[in-house]
Amino acid sequence: MTTHQERRYADRIEEFADRHPLVVDLVVVAALMGSATLGGQLTLPGAEPPDQDRTSAVLLGISCLALLKHRTHPRTALVVTAVCTVAVVAAGYLVTPLLLAPIMAALFWLSSHTDRRTTRAYGIPTVLALMLAAALSDSMDHISLLLRTIGPFFWLMLPLAAGKMTQLRRAYVRSMQARAEHAERTREEEARRRVTEERMRIARELHDVVAHHLALANAQAGTAAHLALASPEQSQKILTDLTGTTSSALRELKATLGLLRQNDDPDSASLEPSPGLVRLPELVSACASAGVTVTVTTEGEPRPLSPGVDLTAFRIVQEALTNVTKHATVESAHVRLAYSGARLSITVSNDGPTPAPGGAGAAPSQGFGVMGMRERAHSIGGELHAGPRPEGGFEVTTALPLQPHGAAEDATP
Repeated sequence: MTTHQERRYADRIEEFADRHPLVVDLVVVAALMGSATLGGQLTLPGAEPPDQDRTSAVLLGISCLALLKHRTHPRTALVVTAVCTVAVVAAGYLVTPLLLAPIMAALFWLSSHTDRRTTRAYGIPTVLALMLAAALSDSMDHISLLLRTIGPFFWLMLPLAAGKMTQLRRAYVRSMQARAEHAERTREEEARRRVTEERMRIARELHDVVAHHLALANAQAGTAAHLALASPEQSQKILTDLTGTTSSALRELKATLGLLRQNDDPDSASLEPSPGLVRLPELVSACASAGVTVTVTTEGEPRPLSPGVDLTAFRIVQEALTNVTKHATVESAHVRLAYSGARLSITVSNDGPTPAPGGAGAAPSQGFGVMGMRERAHSIGGELHAGPRPEGGFEVTTALPLQPHGAAEDATP
Protein backbone atom coordinates (compact mmCIF):
# COMPACT_ATOMS: atom_id res chain seq x y z
CA MET A 1 0.00 0.00 0.00
CA THR A 2 2.83 2.38 0.90
CA THR A 3 4.68 1.63 -2.31
CA HIS A 4 1.53 2.28 -4.34
CA GLN A 5 0.98 5.65 -2.65
CA GLU A 6 4.62 6.63 -3.16
CA ARG A 7 4.39 5.74 -6.83
CA ARG A 8 1.19 7.74 -7.14
CA TYR A 9 2.79 10.79 -5.55
CA ALA A 10 5.85 10.42 -7.80
CA ASP A 11 3.60 10.26 -10.85
CA ARG A 12 1.82 13.42 -9.75
CA ILE A 13 5.14 15.21 -9.29
CA GLU A 14 6.31 14.13 -12.75
CA GLU A 15 3.03 15.29 -14.31
CA PHE A 16 3.34 18.67 -12.56
CA ALA A 17 6.97 19.00 -13.70
CA ASP A 18 5.96 18.27 -17.29
CA ARG A 19 3.19 20.88 -17.19
CA HIS A 20 5.17 23.61 -15.36
CA PRO A 21 8.90 23.14 -16.10
CA LEU A 22 9.85 26.77 -15.41
CA VAL A 23 8.30 26.71 -11.94
CA VAL A 24 10.18 23.53 -11.10
CA ASP A 25 13.45 24.99 -12.41
CA LEU A 26 13.03 28.14 -10.33
CA VAL A 27 12.43 26.12 -7.17
CA VAL A 28 15.42 23.88 -7.85
CA VAL A 29 17.73 26.82 -8.63
CA ALA A 30 16.62 28.62 -5.46
CA ALA A 31 17.38 25.51 -3.43
CA LEU A 32 20.81 25.18 -5.07
CA MET A 33 21.55 28.84 -4.41
CA GLY A 34 20.70 28.40 -0.72
CA SER A 35 22.82 25.27 -0.53
CA ALA A 36 25.82 26.95 -2.15
CA THR A 37 25.47 30.02 0.08
CA LEU A 38 25.38 27.85 3.15
CA GLY A 39 28.38 25.88 1.89
CA GLY A 40 30.35 29.09 1.43
CA GLN A 41 30.03 29.82 5.15
CA LEU A 42 31.50 26.51 6.25
CA THR A 43 35.14 26.31 7.31
CA LEU A 44 37.41 23.85 9.05
CA PRO A 45 37.79 24.20 12.83
CA GLY A 46 40.12 27.06 13.68
CA ALA A 47 40.19 28.42 10.10
CA GLU A 48 38.98 31.83 9.05
CA PRO A 49 36.58 32.16 6.09
CA PRO A 50 37.91 34.14 3.13
CA ASP A 51 36.99 37.82 3.07
CA GLN A 52 35.27 37.72 -0.36
CA ASP A 53 31.64 37.11 0.51
CA ARG A 54 30.28 39.54 -2.08
CA THR A 55 32.39 38.13 -4.91
CA SER A 56 31.51 34.53 -4.04
CA ALA A 57 27.81 35.41 -3.75
CA VAL A 58 27.86 36.98 -7.22
CA LEU A 59 29.71 34.02 -8.75
CA LEU A 60 27.40 31.50 -7.11
CA GLY A 61 24.37 33.52 -8.22
CA ILE A 62 25.60 33.58 -11.82
CA SER A 63 26.24 29.83 -11.74
CA CYS A 64 22.75 29.12 -10.41
CA LEU A 65 21.07 31.45 -12.92
CA ALA A 66 22.93 29.70 -15.73
CA LEU A 67 21.29 26.46 -14.63
CA LEU A 68 17.92 27.83 -15.75
CA LYS A 69 19.07 27.03 -19.31
CA HIS A 70 20.00 23.42 -18.56
CA ARG A 71 17.09 22.04 -20.60
CA THR A 72 18.03 23.79 -23.86
CA HIS A 73 21.75 24.50 -23.36
CA PRO A 74 23.21 21.94 -20.93
CA ARG A 75 26.77 22.45 -22.21
CA THR A 76 26.69 26.23 -21.76
CA ALA A 77 25.11 25.88 -18.32
CA LEU A 78 27.87 23.48 -17.26
CA VAL A 79 30.70 25.68 -18.58
CA VAL A 80 29.39 28.82 -16.80
CA THR A 81 28.73 26.94 -13.57
CA ALA A 82 32.15 25.24 -13.70
CA VAL A 83 34.01 28.55 -14.24
CA CYS A 84 32.19 30.21 -11.35
CA THR A 85 32.68 27.23 -9.00
CA VAL A 86 36.39 26.94 -9.83
CA ALA A 87 36.80 30.66 -9.10
CA VAL A 88 35.03 30.31 -5.75
CA VAL A 89 37.13 27.28 -4.74
CA ALA A 90 40.35 29.00 -5.87
CA ALA A 91 39.39 31.99 -3.68
CA GLY A 92 39.84 29.79 -0.62
CA TYR A 93 36.36 28.51 0.16
CA LEU A 94 36.09 25.06 1.66
CA VAL A 95 35.14 22.38 -0.87
CA THR A 96 31.97 20.74 0.47
CA PRO A 97 29.00 19.02 -1.17
CA LEU A 98 26.89 22.08 -0.34
CA LEU A 99 29.27 24.40 -2.18
CA LEU A 100 29.47 21.96 -5.10
CA ALA A 101 25.67 21.56 -5.37
CA PRO A 102 25.29 23.82 -8.48
CA ILE A 103 28.11 22.13 -10.41
CA MET A 104 26.82 18.70 -9.38
CA ALA A 105 23.36 19.59 -10.71
CA ALA A 106 24.89 20.85 -13.96
CA LEU A 107 26.86 17.61 -14.38
CA PHE A 108 23.74 15.54 -13.70
CA TRP A 109 21.68 17.39 -16.31
CA LEU A 110 24.50 17.24 -18.85
CA SER A 111 24.87 13.48 -18.34
CA SER A 112 21.11 12.81 -18.52
CA HIS A 113 20.48 14.96 -21.63
CA THR A 114 23.52 14.26 -23.83
CA ASP A 115 25.35 11.24 -25.19
CA ARG A 116 28.38 9.58 -23.62
CA ARG A 117 30.87 11.32 -25.88
CA THR A 118 29.60 14.79 -24.95
CA THR A 119 29.46 13.85 -21.28
CA ARG A 120 33.11 12.76 -21.34
CA ALA A 121 34.19 15.80 -23.37
CA TYR A 122 32.67 18.27 -20.88
CA GLY A 123 32.51 16.25 -17.67
CA ILE A 124 36.11 15.06 -17.41
CA PRO A 125 37.70 18.55 -17.86
CA THR A 126 35.24 19.95 -15.30
CA VAL A 127 36.15 17.30 -12.73
CA LEU A 128 39.88 17.80 -13.35
CA ALA A 129 39.55 21.59 -13.05
CA LEU A 130 37.72 21.31 -9.70
CA MET A 131 40.26 18.80 -8.43
CA LEU A 132 43.12 21.11 -9.40
CA ALA A 133 41.43 24.10 -7.77
CA ALA A 134 40.86 22.08 -4.58
CA ALA A 135 44.49 20.96 -4.56
CA LEU A 136 45.75 24.55 -4.81
CA SER A 137 43.19 26.05 -2.43
CA ASP A 138 44.49 27.66 0.77
CA SER A 139 41.50 26.45 2.78
CA MET A 140 42.88 22.91 3.11
CA ASP A 141 46.64 23.45 3.44
CA HIS A 142 46.89 21.15 6.48
CA ILE A 143 45.07 18.30 4.62
CA SER A 144 46.99 15.87 2.48
CA LEU A 145 46.85 16.23 -1.30
CA LEU A 146 45.07 12.88 -1.66
CA LEU A 147 42.23 13.91 0.63
CA ARG A 148 41.93 17.27 -1.13
CA THR A 149 41.39 15.67 -4.50
CA ILE A 150 39.62 12.40 -3.77
CA GLY A 151 36.65 14.09 -2.14
CA PRO A 152 35.75 16.39 -5.07
CA PHE A 153 36.42 13.52 -7.47
CA PHE A 154 33.84 11.23 -5.91
CA TRP A 155 31.29 14.00 -5.34
CA LEU A 156 31.49 15.09 -8.99
CA MET A 157 31.52 11.58 -10.45
CA LEU A 158 28.33 10.73 -8.56
CA PRO A 159 26.03 13.04 -10.60
CA LEU A 160 27.65 11.88 -13.85
CA ALA A 161 26.82 8.26 -13.02
CA ALA A 162 23.35 9.18 -11.76
CA GLY A 163 22.64 11.11 -14.95
CA LYS A 164 23.55 8.16 -17.14
CA MET A 165 21.41 5.86 -15.03
CA THR A 166 18.50 8.27 -15.43
CA GLN A 167 19.08 8.38 -19.19
CA LEU A 168 19.10 4.58 -19.37
CA ARG A 169 15.92 4.41 -17.32
CA ARG A 170 14.17 6.85 -19.64
CA ALA A 171 15.27 4.84 -22.66
CA TYR A 172 14.03 1.66 -20.97
CA VAL A 173 10.65 3.22 -20.20
CA ARG A 174 10.34 4.47 -23.78
CA SER A 175 11.21 1.03 -25.14
CA MET A 176 8.65 -0.61 -22.85
CA GLN A 177 6.00 1.86 -23.97
CA ALA A 178 6.87 1.25 -27.61
CA ARG A 179 6.78 -2.49 -27.03
CA ALA A 180 3.39 -2.22 -25.31
CA GLU A 181 2.01 -0.11 -28.17
CA HIS A 182 3.39 -2.60 -30.70
CA ALA A 183 1.85 -5.50 -28.78
CA GLU A 184 -1.49 -3.68 -28.69
CA ARG A 185 -1.37 -3.05 -32.43
CA THR A 186 -0.37 -6.66 -33.02
CA ARG A 187 -3.28 -7.91 -30.91
CA GLU A 188 -5.70 -5.70 -32.82
CA GLU A 189 -4.31 -6.84 -36.18
CA GLU A 190 -4.46 -10.47 -35.09
CA ALA A 191 -8.04 -10.03 -33.93
CA ARG A 192 -9.00 -8.42 -37.24
CA ARG A 193 -7.25 -11.20 -39.15
CA ARG A 194 -9.04 -13.89 -37.18
CA VAL A 195 -12.39 -12.16 -37.68
CA THR A 196 -11.74 -11.96 -41.42
CA GLU A 197 -10.72 -15.61 -41.62
CA GLU A 198 -13.77 -16.67 -39.64
CA ARG A 199 -16.05 -14.58 -41.85
CA MET A 200 -14.55 -16.16 -44.96
CA ARG A 201 -14.87 -19.64 -43.47
CA ILE A 202 -18.54 -19.09 -42.63
CA ALA A 203 -19.14 -17.63 -46.10
CA ARG A 204 -17.57 -20.72 -47.72
CA GLU A 205 -19.62 -23.05 -45.56
CA LEU A 206 -22.90 -21.27 -46.27
CA HIS A 207 -22.08 -21.10 -49.97
CA ASP A 208 -21.40 -24.84 -50.11
CA VAL A 209 -24.52 -25.76 -48.16
CA VAL A 210 -26.97 -23.38 -49.82
CA ALA A 211 -25.63 -23.53 -53.37
CA HIS A 212 -25.40 -27.33 -53.44
CA HIS A 213 -28.84 -28.07 -52.08
CA LEU A 214 -30.56 -25.32 -54.02
CA ALA A 215 -28.92 -26.48 -57.24
CA LEU A 216 -30.05 -30.05 -56.58
CA ALA A 217 -33.52 -28.92 -55.61
CA ASN A 218 -33.78 -26.84 -58.78
CA ALA A 219 -32.60 -29.75 -60.94
CA GLN A 220 -34.95 -32.20 -59.19
CA ALA A 221 -37.91 -29.86 -59.55
CA GLY A 222 -37.17 -29.33 -63.25
CA THR A 223 -36.80 -33.07 -63.86
CA ALA A 224 -40.02 -33.81 -61.98
CA ALA A 225 -41.93 -31.21 -63.99
CA HIS A 226 -40.55 -32.67 -67.21
CA LEU A 227 -41.59 -36.22 -66.27
CA ALA A 228 -44.89 -35.32 -64.63
CA LEU A 229 -47.00 -36.45 -67.59
CA ALA A 230 -44.73 -39.02 -69.24
CA SER A 231 -43.72 -40.90 -66.08
CA PRO A 232 -45.81 -39.99 -63.01
CA GLU A 233 -44.20 -42.71 -60.86
CA GLN A 234 -40.66 -41.46 -61.52
CA SER A 235 -41.81 -37.90 -61.04
CA GLN A 236 -43.30 -38.83 -57.67
CA LYS A 237 -40.01 -40.46 -56.64
CA ILE A 238 -38.03 -37.36 -57.62
CA LEU A 239 -40.42 -35.15 -55.62
CA THR A 240 -39.88 -37.42 -52.62
CA ASP A 241 -36.13 -37.01 -53.07
CA LEU A 242 -36.69 -33.27 -53.37
CA THR A 243 -38.22 -33.28 -49.91
CA GLY A 244 -35.15 -35.06 -48.58
CA THR A 245 -32.86 -32.57 -50.30
CA THR A 246 -34.61 -29.57 -48.76
CA SER A 247 -34.69 -31.25 -45.36
CA SER A 248 -30.98 -31.97 -45.58
CA ALA A 249 -30.34 -28.36 -46.60
CA LEU A 250 -32.29 -27.11 -43.60
CA ARG A 251 -30.41 -29.44 -41.24
CA GLU A 252 -26.98 -28.38 -42.50
CA LEU A 253 -27.97 -24.72 -42.51
CA LYS A 254 -29.27 -25.04 -38.97
CA ALA A 255 -26.06 -26.77 -37.86
CA THR A 256 -23.87 -24.12 -39.50
CA LEU A 257 -25.80 -21.18 -38.10
CA GLY A 258 -26.07 -22.92 -34.75
CA LEU A 259 -22.32 -22.67 -34.38
CA LEU A 260 -22.64 -18.90 -34.36
CA ARG A 261 -24.99 -19.09 -31.38
CA GLN A 262 -22.69 -21.23 -29.27
CA ASN A 263 -20.71 -19.74 -26.41
CA ASP A 264 -17.05 -20.41 -25.71
CA ASP A 265 -17.82 -23.41 -23.51
CA PRO A 266 -15.61 -26.24 -24.79
CA ASP A 267 -18.15 -28.79 -23.54
CA SER A 268 -20.86 -27.48 -25.85
CA ALA A 269 -21.32 -29.92 -28.70
CA SER A 270 -22.17 -29.04 -32.26
CA LEU A 271 -25.71 -29.56 -33.43
CA GLU A 272 -24.63 -32.08 -36.04
CA PRO A 273 -21.36 -33.88 -36.83
CA SER A 274 -19.26 -32.31 -39.54
CA PRO A 275 -19.93 -33.94 -42.92
CA GLY A 276 -17.22 -36.07 -44.45
CA LEU A 277 -16.55 -38.60 -47.19
CA VAL A 278 -18.73 -41.08 -45.31
CA ARG A 279 -21.68 -39.10 -46.69
CA LEU A 280 -20.51 -39.48 -50.26
CA PRO A 281 -23.16 -42.13 -51.09
CA GLU A 282 -25.86 -39.72 -49.91
CA LEU A 283 -24.39 -37.04 -52.18
CA VAL A 284 -24.30 -39.45 -55.13
CA SER A 285 -27.93 -40.40 -54.52
CA ALA A 286 -29.00 -36.75 -54.42
CA CYS A 287 -27.23 -36.05 -57.72
CA ALA A 288 -28.87 -39.12 -59.27
CA SER A 289 -32.32 -37.82 -58.36
CA ALA A 290 -31.36 -34.57 -60.11
CA GLY A 291 -30.59 -36.47 -63.31
CA VAL A 292 -26.80 -36.75 -62.97
CA THR A 293 -25.30 -40.23 -62.59
CA VAL A 294 -22.16 -40.18 -60.48
CA THR A 295 -19.69 -43.04 -60.33
CA VAL A 296 -17.12 -43.27 -57.55
CA THR A 297 -13.88 -45.23 -57.69
CA THR A 298 -11.34 -45.63 -54.91
CA GLU A 299 -7.68 -46.47 -55.46
CA GLY A 300 -5.36 -47.52 -52.70
CA GLU A 301 -6.18 -48.43 -49.11
CA PRO A 302 -8.55 -45.88 -47.53
CA ARG A 303 -7.01 -44.27 -44.48
CA PRO A 304 -8.51 -42.24 -41.64
CA LEU A 305 -8.62 -38.49 -42.23
CA SER A 306 -8.57 -35.68 -39.70
CA PRO A 307 -11.92 -33.86 -39.29
CA GLY A 308 -10.63 -30.81 -41.17
CA VAL A 309 -9.32 -32.81 -44.13
CA ASP A 310 -12.44 -35.01 -44.20
CA LEU A 311 -14.71 -31.96 -44.31
CA THR A 312 -12.56 -30.26 -46.95
CA ALA A 313 -12.58 -33.33 -49.19
CA PHE A 314 -16.35 -33.68 -48.92
CA ARG A 315 -17.01 -29.99 -49.60
CA ILE A 316 -14.74 -29.99 -52.66
CA VAL A 317 -16.52 -33.02 -54.12
CA GLN A 318 -19.88 -31.49 -53.22
CA GLU A 319 -19.07 -28.17 -54.91
CA ALA A 320 -17.63 -29.86 -58.00
CA LEU A 321 -20.77 -32.00 -58.43
CA THR A 322 -22.93 -28.95 -57.80
CA ASN A 323 -21.18 -27.19 -60.69
CA VAL A 324 -21.81 -30.23 -62.87
CA THR A 325 -25.50 -30.15 -61.95
CA LYS A 326 -25.80 -26.41 -62.54
CA HIS A 327 -23.63 -25.80 -65.60
CA ALA A 328 -22.71 -28.99 -67.44
CA THR A 329 -24.88 -30.34 -70.24
CA VAL A 330 -24.11 -33.97 -69.38
CA GLU A 331 -25.88 -36.60 -67.33
CA SER A 332 -22.86 -38.29 -65.77
CA ALA A 333 -19.81 -37.45 -63.67
CA HIS A 334 -16.96 -39.42 -62.20
CA VAL A 335 -15.32 -39.09 -58.78
CA ARG A 336 -11.91 -40.71 -58.23
CA LEU A 337 -10.34 -41.03 -54.77
CA ALA A 338 -6.68 -42.11 -54.70
CA TYR A 339 -4.80 -42.75 -51.43
CA SER A 340 -1.06 -42.56 -52.02
CA GLY A 341 1.51 -42.12 -49.30
CA ALA A 342 0.45 -39.30 -46.99
CA ARG A 343 -1.87 -37.63 -49.51
CA LEU A 344 -5.36 -38.06 -50.86
CA SER A 345 -5.94 -37.15 -54.51
CA ILE A 346 -9.49 -36.35 -55.60
CA THR A 347 -10.58 -35.94 -59.22
CA VAL A 348 -14.09 -34.93 -60.24
CA SER A 349 -14.65 -34.91 -64.01
CA ASN A 350 -17.42 -35.00 -66.56
CA ASP A 351 -17.51 -35.59 -70.28
CA GLY A 352 -19.12 -33.21 -72.70
CA PRO A 353 -18.71 -29.78 -74.26
CA THR A 354 -16.72 -27.11 -72.41
CA PRO A 355 -19.04 -25.04 -70.17
CA ALA A 356 -19.83 -21.49 -71.05
CA PRO A 357 -18.07 -18.61 -69.33
CA GLY A 358 -19.30 -18.21 -65.78
CA GLY A 359 -20.02 -21.93 -65.49
CA ALA A 360 -17.93 -24.69 -64.04
CA GLY A 361 -15.12 -23.96 -66.40
CA ALA A 362 -15.06 -20.26 -65.78
CA ALA A 363 -12.06 -18.59 -64.31
CA PRO A 364 -11.91 -18.49 -60.53
CA SER A 365 -12.46 -14.75 -60.51
CA GLN A 366 -15.85 -15.18 -62.22
CA GLY A 367 -17.45 -17.20 -59.44
CA PHE A 368 -17.05 -18.19 -55.81
CA GLY A 369 -17.30 -21.97 -56.30
CA VAL A 370 -13.81 -22.67 -57.64
CA MET A 371 -12.34 -19.93 -55.48
CA GLY A 372 -13.92 -21.46 -52.37
CA MET A 373 -12.62 -24.93 -53.26
CA ARG A 374 -9.12 -23.57 -53.78
CA GLU A 375 -9.23 -21.69 -50.45
CA ARG A 376 -10.34 -24.83 -48.64
CA ALA A 377 -7.51 -26.87 -50.16
CA HIS A 378 -4.87 -24.25 -49.36
CA SER A 379 -6.11 -23.89 -45.77
CA ILE A 380 -4.97 -27.43 -44.94
CA GLY A 381 -1.78 -27.42 -47.00
CA GLY A 382 -3.24 -28.89 -50.21
CA GLU A 383 -3.57 -27.67 -53.78
CA LEU A 384 -6.36 -27.58 -56.33
CA HIS A 385 -6.59 -27.20 -60.09
CA ALA A 386 -9.80 -26.72 -62.06
CA GLY A 387 -10.35 -26.19 -65.76
CA PRO A 388 -11.63 -27.60 -69.04
CA ARG A 389 -10.30 -30.94 -70.23
CA PRO A 390 -8.56 -31.16 -73.63
CA GLU A 391 -10.94 -33.92 -74.71
CA GLY A 392 -13.95 -31.94 -73.50
CA GLY A 393 -15.77 -31.47 -70.25
CA PHE A 394 -14.44 -30.10 -67.00
CA GLU A 395 -12.20 -31.48 -64.31
CA VAL A 396 -11.39 -30.55 -60.73
CA THR A 397 -8.23 -32.10 -59.25
CA THR A 398 -7.03 -31.65 -55.70
CA ALA A 399 -4.30 -33.19 -53.56
CA LEU A 400 -4.85 -33.04 -49.80
CA PRO A 401 -2.61 -34.20 -46.96
CA LEU A 402 -4.05 -36.92 -44.74
CA GLN A 403 -3.10 -34.75 -41.77
CA PRO A 404 -3.48 -30.97 -42.13
CA HIS A 405 -0.65 -28.43 -42.06
CA GLY A 406 -0.67 -24.94 -40.54
CA ALA A 407 -4.18 -23.69 -39.96
CA ALA A 408 -5.63 -27.01 -40.94
CA GLU A 409 -8.43 -27.31 -38.51
CA ASP A 410 -9.71 -23.86 -39.38
CA ALA A 411 -11.70 -25.60 -42.05
CA THR A 412 -13.74 -27.40 -39.42
CA PRO A 413 -17.04 -25.64 -38.80
